[in-house]
Amino acid sequence: MKWTGARYTDTPTVEVRTWIDAPPERVWALVSDISLMPAMSRELQSVAWLDGATGPALGARFLGHSKHEALGEWSTTSYVVEYEPGRRFAWAVQDPAEPSAVWRFRLHAGDGGTDLSQWVQMGPGRSGLCEAIDRMPDKEQKIVFVRLRELEQNMTTTLKEIKQRAEAG
Repeated sequence: MKWTGARYTDTPTVEVRTWIDAPPERVWALVSDISLMPAMSRELQSVAWLDGATGPALGARFLGHSKHEALGEWSTTSYVVEYEPGRRFAWAVQDPAEPSAVWRFRLHAGDGGTDLSQWVQMGPGRSGLCEAIDRMPDKEQKIVFVRLRELEQNMTTTLKEIKQRAEAG
């Protein structure tokens, strides 16, 4: 990731992609099963569907518990805001109208496999990162950059894990 000088209010994004030698159906089964995500993440500790939901659907909610050595522990409620089975799955964290983050998986079939991407946008709603920025406003760009790099590394790890599981069958 290259330095962008982005501020939180710029709603910065980062995206990671990988090629998976497996059909989209197999990849989708992994991507859309949020119960698998804590095992693939350094930060996400647990997730659970809310309101009786048992899987993703537009408007469905889930609770996530996360942990970071510098940011502490926190819980968030996320709302599924995009859901196109086999192609796209996205959720907004906290308030869907003004999320603290938006996460998205996209799948594209081709050449006997799947191109998978994971994307995240910070903001525009406040998040725990905003507390660090409030304490050190002169370091906002560095704080945002470091966090984007962490997210990029974490998403790279997640996609590697999805790739390994999908290609193993």
